[in-house]
Amino acid sequence: MTIILLSVSLGKIAPLFVRDGTDRVSSVMTAIRKTPVSSVTSPNPVDIGIMGVSGDESADPSVHGGRDRAVYLMPSEHYAFWQEQRVRARLPDEALPHGFLGENLTISGLLEENIYIGDELQIGNVVLAVTAPREPCFKFNARMGYTHAAKHMVQKGNCGWYSQVVNPGTLQAGQTIEVTPGPRRLSIAEEFARLNKRAMKSLF
Repeated sequence: MTIILLSVSLGKIAPLFVRDGTDRVSSVMTAIRKTPVSSVTSPNPVDIGIMGVSGDESADPSVHGGRDRAVYLMPSEHYAFWQEQRVRARLPDEALPHGFLGENLTISGLLEENIYIGDELQIGNVVLAVTAPREPCFKFNARMGYTHAAKHMVQKGNCGWYSQVVNPGTLQAGQTIEVTPGPRRLSIAEEFARLNKRAMKSLF
């Protein structure tokens, strides 16, 4: 199956309102709200540096961003699931734009069980090395608009993954992605499953 880069998105640090399970509302600073800057219908070139997508920000580099988590990828195949969960939570039944899940790169044709830590992704002149699955947090709940979103990610395993930028360059939506296998010891799905117990304890 051909793997395609569908969009490149970036976000700026801004307040996001969070409910604590009661009527109380607080705000947290985050850049989880990403907006596409390159899409298949408008394939603008986007610079990718060692620290990720040019112009993208991270409010907490210890968790998101930094050298080892410079670029976050999400399979587009997961969007139908998240739209369904939002409808079940009585949120509007509307198509979610790419970047809504907080990812920088929305791709198709590659899922967590088929990509391994240490694999490399070649996209044009950019090379990314897969480093880790994304672990959900309370900010994901707030972004998705309902309180059990992080729990659903843990249960379903549709987490996406982080990558390090091995070779900077320029990306455009519509490019194909070539996978170069690494040691192939642990898939993203397997690593995410290993982390589930810790995630369940911390989130629920």
